[in-house]
Amino acid sequence: MLRHPFYIGVWGDDMLTSLQNEQVKYVVNLHKRKFREENGEFLIEGWRFVEEGLARGAHLTKVFFCSECKNESWPQLAEALKVKGVPVIEVDERVLRKMSDTENPQGILAVVKQSRWTWDDFIEIVNPAGRSAIPMLLILDGVQDPGNCGTILRTALAAGVTQVCLTEGTVDLYNLKVLRSTMGAIFSLNIATHCQPEEILKVCRSHKIPVFVGDAEGTDLYETHFAQPMALVVGNEGNGPSAAFRGPGVKRITIPMSHQVESLNVAMATGIILYEVRRRMTSTT
Repeated sequence: MLRHPFYIGVWGDDMLTSLQNEQVKYVVNLHKRKFREENGEFLIEGWRFVEEGLARGAHLTKVFFCSECKNESWPQLAEALKVKGVPVIEVDERVLRKMSDTENPQGILAVVKQSRWTWDDFIEIVNPAGRSAIPMLLILDGVQDPGNCGTILRTALAAGVTQVCLTEGTVDLYNLKVLRSTMGAIFSLNIATHCQPEEILKVCRSHKIPVFVGDAEGTDLYETHFAQPMALVVGNEGNGPSAAFRGPGVKRITIPMSHQVESLNVAMATGIILYEVRRRMTSTT
């Protein structure tokens, strides 16, 4: 495993130009899931994404930028990074392309510390004082498409959900396509990864949190009574939720559809359910 390099070249030192530099190698390796998990860091790219991360309190450990590509927001962003004590390294365009995941990088990327969440961090959803718009634990069970995953996370935050679990087999949370689809929402969510369905059900039962699952067969969404707090499971694009979430004690709900349409995209379906739940819960408070 490549060890975390000693950071040099901060604020005013020479531009980083060598592709063989240990920092460059470290960033390139962060494109690999195993390396990200071993080192507890991930990458974000683009001016807006870095600004969002800083504004939402993400733990940025290093920022790399190319002066040839910097935009009009750079002076303010640079000052904010300096105030926060975030190391900033200037690189040439060739180095930036080596480190980037995109064909035409915007000119900036950042290394971010992964957040680690445990079950104790999710218990706040049963505490009325800590509730957001929807006191819900959202569970992504085997969702594979990065765009779907990121869109669901962004939609969840917009609807007022901040507690999320990803089961084992769900797409990597720190996949750059997932991250881009969240549009920065990831920094305002508590997300546990590599969760087992049986473990989730056990925790929900112990805290008397009813579990609902989106399924092709179930009670009409608009005729379902939703408890507060609650857990909602959305499943794999092709196979739906795993067997554990189809068992006793889990309430299936379905979105009524017309003209013999059999199913909806999982991100679209999740958005419909979340906003119906939000409408119901906020209208009774």
